[in-house]
Amino acid sequence: MTHTLRDLAAQFADYLQAARGYSPNTVKGYATDIEDLISFCAKHEVVTIEQLTIDQIRDWLYEIDQRGLAKSSMARKSAAVRSFTGWLQKSEITENDIAGRLKSPKSGRSLPKVVSRDSLGDIFEKLAEQATEDNPNGIRNLLSIEFLYATGCRVSELVGLNLEDIDFSRNILRVMGKGAKQRMVPFGAPARQALDRWLQIGRAQLVGEKSGQALLINSRGSRLGVRQVYSLVADLLKDTPTGVAGPHTLRHSAATHLLDGGADLRAVQELLGHASLGTTQIYTHVSVERLKEGYAKAHPRA
Repeated sequence: MTHTLRDLAAQFADYLQAARGYSPNTVKGYATDIEDLISFCAKHEVVTIEQLTIDQIRDWLYEIDQRGLAKSSMARKSAAVRSFTGWLQKSEITENDIAGRLKSPKSGRSLPKVVSRDSLGDIFEKLAEQATEDNPNGIRNLLSIEFLYATGCRVSELVGLNLEDIDFSRNILRVMGKGAKQRMVPFGAPARQALDRWLQIGRAQLVGEKSGQALLINSRGSRLGVRQVYSLVADLLKDTPTGVAGPHTLRHSAATHLLDGGADLRAVQELLGHASLGTTQIYTHVSVERLKEGYAKAHPRA
């Protein structure tokens, strides 16, 4: 019995979503990378898994490299294909893991962008001015940025929040992270003030039949979307030294500022929902680089 690559790719996507609990965005990323391989193979009349070899996968990666893709993108595509062929073997569709010996290029890890405290102060001041009683969207925008920075949550986690996810007595959010893992994250007084104002004034003006239990809703009463938050953050950051960046920059900033202030690395790991402490340690490098920059500018014998 032959198995077409496209059919197997669809089954693999279902497995990632159902068995592994991956988010729709993660599943889409895997599917896009594997579709790239399938399209390459189709040009060479390779359409079934029985025809696929490690050499063809390497040829595909070579072609990608010629496109000038970043090493991080190359590494991601390699990882996606290894995951796919590993699943094929575990599912007993193939006897061997076709890409098991595939080595992906090491990606140079650049330090994440961080917004300065002064720039954030200016941003919050601007948002507060716009958060008037006759501008519910402005009140919501202030809360969105407060939560992204106060909790370090991902944008998908932010827009997925429901009213029942808030512990008002302790100022804690129940966040659904990657792999359907829940974590509890605290937030401070400014975020609480923005939350109360949103619930009492802003959300009440926008709520409708489609709102349900969604915490953040748009002007049509539907759950706020990821793209809307991306546009908001990009617009707010474009005139700062950081430049145009997405919501993840506020997550980076929250982690870095916590470590700058003396927070424990493992506490920051728990806050961000990182499975590995090594992932969180990148922010210690950011703090060290910031220290070195400050030293170079200020010390007379730097």
